[in-house]
Amino acid sequence: MLLAAGTAVYGQSARTAAPAQQAANRPTVVAGIPVNYSEDSTGTYVLPDLLKCSDGQMVTSAKMWTEKRRPELLKMVEETQFGKMPPAPGKVRASLLEKETIALQGKAIRRQVRIYLTTDTTDHYMDLLVYTPVATKKPVPLLLNISFLAYNQIIEDEGLHVGNIWKDGKKIPATQPGTFGKMNIDQFMDAEIGFATVYYGDIEPDFKDGLPLGIRSRYLKAGQAQPAPDEWGAIAAWGWGLSRALDYLQTDRKVDAGRVALQGASRLGKTVLWAGIRDTRFAMVIASISGEGGAALARRNYGETIAHITDPSRYLYQFAANYHNYADQVQNMPFDAHALVALMAPRPLLLQTGSTDYWSDPKGEYLSALAAAPVYRLFNKTAPVNAPFPDAGDTALLMSDLGYYMHDGGHTVLPEDWTLMIRYMQKFLR
Repeated sequence: MLLAAGTAVYGQSARTAAPAQQAANRPTVVAGIPVNYSEDSTGTYVLPDLLKCSDGQMVTSAKMWTEKRRPELLKMVEETQFGKMPPAPGKVRASLLEKETIALQGKAIRRQVRIYLTTDTTDHYMDLLVYTPVATKKPVPLLLNISFLAYNQIIEDEGLHVGNIWKDGKKIPATQPGTFGKMNIDQFMDAEIGFATVYYGDIEPDFKDGLPLGIRSRYLKAGQAQPAPDEWGAIAAWGWGLSRALDYLQTDRKVDAGRVALQGASRLGKTVLWAGIRDTRFAMVIASISGEGGAALARRNYGETIAHITDPSRYLYQFAANYHNYADQVQNMPFDAHALVALMAPRPLLLQTGSTDYWSDPKGEYLSALAAAPVYRLFNKTAPVNAPFPDAGDTALLMSDLGYYMHDGGHTVLPEDWTLMIRYMQKFLR
């Protein structure tokens, strides 16, 4: 997960910069650790059996998975990789930054909401932008996106509140244009799907020394300078914040809170995957280019590894400190990324990747889906079964409950990816 590659292109194609992007996605040494891109050097490995319980009993039914195997796997992943999170606050407080407003040339109803993450309203809040289509009078399904930018930077719409973003360790007004193209919100309205987005930095900063400035600082115990080794990193904090957004959306009469999907890219692809696993109220997850620490197999030595991602000079703060213990002994980790994929079952999960995103290992995500498929089949859900690794642009594996799609390109979300995501939502959230 390279810092320079950690953001998603929202509304424009990145193909014009393909050579530079491909080079950026193939660093040869990171944090002093060599990086492998050869299929001949991925190593041999055996994945932990998802259907074998800790006591040796084999899972034979969806009920057994739900009541016995899933809880023990969830505990392993939580305490080892992402960290334990606090419960929801006793009460979610929110205030409107504006009343309901007709927007997008009359296609949408817009509201801007400030959600407080603590009982006081002086700090630790996030701003949520919500659009729902004017054309439908019934509560609609909705895509909740977590973004690297303030929403006024990713959406062309007059009247948006100017958010604040982190720069050089401080929050500054997001008055400058974003470095990526704009989101096309009209396509969601035309499909009768709501769209909402939140800036991840409102919840927790995304830099090494950001702990005192984010929501995690409010949950440190007396005398505790850092979370315990099995407590939450920044990814879990961002996911915790998404659950608070859903708390609010459950009060929105225009949104069907039982049909809310999550979407994020790169480190935010990891975030939505973990958020969806932990909070089963989310009906669907679309994890874009989530790579190492997300859907890509850790035991497969290709691109980024646990050693790279948890190096203290890089992104250890995003995970539970325990995760670093497996940097040089991944073969001993009691689970792998296929467990994260399987923990979403039976809810729909789409893994969206890029063919030249070598650093994030798109094939490793595909192999993870194959390995998790037996769990989806316990619930009589569709999933890849002995399918060959697809070519870029091949949609054959897209429209499964456990779906996979790889665009022709690198570490980004292309405009055509959003179109396919909408198709996926239309199939599984109708």
